[in-house]
Amino acid sequence: MTHDELFTRHRGLLFGIAYEITGSVADSEDILQDSYLRWAEVDLDEVANPRAYLSRVVTRQALNALRTAQRRREDYVGPWLPEPVRTAPDAAEDVLLAESVSMAMMLVLETLGPLERAVFVLREVFGFDHAQIAAAVGRPEATVRQIAHRARSHVHARRKRYTASGAETRRVVEELLAAAGTGDVEALMKVLSPEVVYVADGGGKATAARVPVSGAKKVARLLRNLGRRPLPDMRFEFASFNGLPALAVYSAERLDLVMMIETDAGLVTGLYVVRNPDKLGAADRVMPPVH
Repeated sequence: MTHDELFTRHRGLLFGIAYEITGSVADSEDILQDSYLRWAEVDLDEVANPRAYLSRVVTRQALNALRTAQRRREDYVGPWLPEPVRTAPDAAEDVLLAESVSMAMMLVLETLGPLERAVFVLREVFGFDHAQIAAAVGRPEATVRQIAHRARSHVHARRKRYTASGAETRRVVEELLAAAGTGDVEALMKVLSPEVVYVADGGGKATAARVPVSGAKKVARLLRNLGRRPLPDMRFEFASFNGLPALAVYSAERLDLVMMIETDAGLVTGLYVVRNPDKLGAADRVMPPVH
């Protein structure tokens, strides 16, 4: 196979690695472009395992991009959310992948250091062995085993239980949107978990709550107030982002926000709203399947 054929064959995996390490679609696309240029110069006769080799190149590029991005985020206005990525409607059938790109999980990954995050993603999400990961991150295998154990314990202690989308989820989402449309706070509270969290990312470039809002009553009132301020020429589109049911809201045919809706046990547990226009430019591209 040629360089191009091999890269295309593994592109979904490579994008997944880059995105889960950086949380940015734009950075991931840049990483894949830079990685391809490096890959094109490689003598294929000297590459025993193209999948592992390409993953190693992308991981190193992603780590560099993440470290640079973290320095920029120190001055970020309001809550920071990963850039939303559109997923196929049946993405939730792959429970591991759907959980790994869910907003709740991506935010947990943000609490890891760059090296821990890369090791966790490669090991727990994509199933690389410790020797392959050691080669990718430039650390001894014994050290990687320790990092993997520490990162896994950290994530498992903080992540939410993930419920894949299905008929129950669709019903809950429909009830939420119907109640939000009427502005009925009591109806909203019936579909919101008592511990529901609303997180909005405007990045200082679009109106959004500057701090997360927690609790059914506070979130219900917030949704009611938002419903009273419709956007010009507003239209809605149901979609799937980050493995979750989502609402894409357009104003005058421009994507204004993406709201991802997390549910569990018949109630809404998380609402993640991205309004920063810098994070919505790639919202129409579907995350490639991971192989």
